[in-house]
Amino acid sequence: MIELEGDIQPVGELFQSPDVNAAREFFRHKSRAMVDKRMGVREAVERFIHDGDYIATGGFGSVRFSTAVLHEIVRTRKHNLGFSGHSTTHDFQILAAGRVIDRCDIAYVVGLEIRGLSPNGRRFMESGAVRTTEWSNAGLGWRYKAAAMGVPFLPARVMLGSDTLRYSAGRLIEDPFTGQKLLAVPALYPDIGIIHVHQADIYGNAQIDGTSIVDLDLAKASKRLIVTTERMVETEEFRRDPRKTSIPYWQVDAVCHVPFGSYPGNMPFEYFSDERHLAEWVEVEQDEARFAAFLDKFIYGVDNFETYLALAAGEQRLAELRSLEILKRS
Repeated sequence: MIELEGDIQPVGELFQSPDVNAAREFFRHKSRAMVDKRMGVREAVERFIHDGDYIATGGFGSVRFSTAVLHEIVRTRKHNLGFSGHSTTHDFQILAAGRVIDRCDIAYVVGLEIRGLSPNGRRFMESGAVRTTEWSNAGLGWRYKAAAMGVPFLPARVMLGSDTLRYSAGRLIEDPFTGQKLLAVPALYPDIGIIHVHQADIYGNAQIDGTSIVDLDLAKASKRLIVTTERMVETEEFRRDPRKTSIPYWQVDAVCHVPFGSYPGNMPFEYFSDERHLAEWVEVEQDEARFAAFLDKFIYGVDNFETYLALAAGEQRLAELRSLEILKRS
């Protein structure tokens, strides 16, 4: 038997309903037509991300997240967004910079892996402006899994005996076969999923090279899905080898062609992370006035992601990062 002191039920707030029937009804009416879904990042954000929505990003840590969409969310000053902080580093750092979220499911935020902590992210979270509920990385990932499976929750052993359990929004249940205590982690249906991929066609068929982390479940769980892609390819590429289709077209609502779309993060097999620029973020965040000027320069003061790339990196630096990733040092 799993012993839990006092069998205390978790006290965290549940930000998204795990109602499977409501989700099924939504997805039942979602179009599966093979139509051209190409659009710019600005149009995708305007059409599909609204104040108050709950958003979730793909990738892991500083790897394969959609910087372009996150910048646009901040630049257009969205507000009162919910956020799924599953293994998020620079993506959370960007959203915290714009103070666009007011509630967050937390597995990993503020931390920047070996780069330390985000000073601004820490200030933002300690300000009390964000309501929080805690999960483990696995627990939050399995919430996507439950939604992808079409079940209201999954039974798990994660977080048992920890304070993470206490501040989660799971529920303690009893295994009907053994009588043991388990944690029911509720399905999570984000209003918007945002995933960066290696290649996609005009309809939204998308391919992720390398590990997909929880993105396949996130794509299935998200009510709306924005895909940004390094390359646009013909649909025949997917028909030639359907096994490489990570995300099928009917799950996708917008396809945005954004080369270097994960910069300054890493895109496996494409380019390495720009550690100089990421370090600059952390350094300037220590002073609020300098950080405000930094954001004006790189996000608010530019029209689009392409201008940001030219300003923050430039062609030579991007070429260096591509060489670093494929181990062809010049």
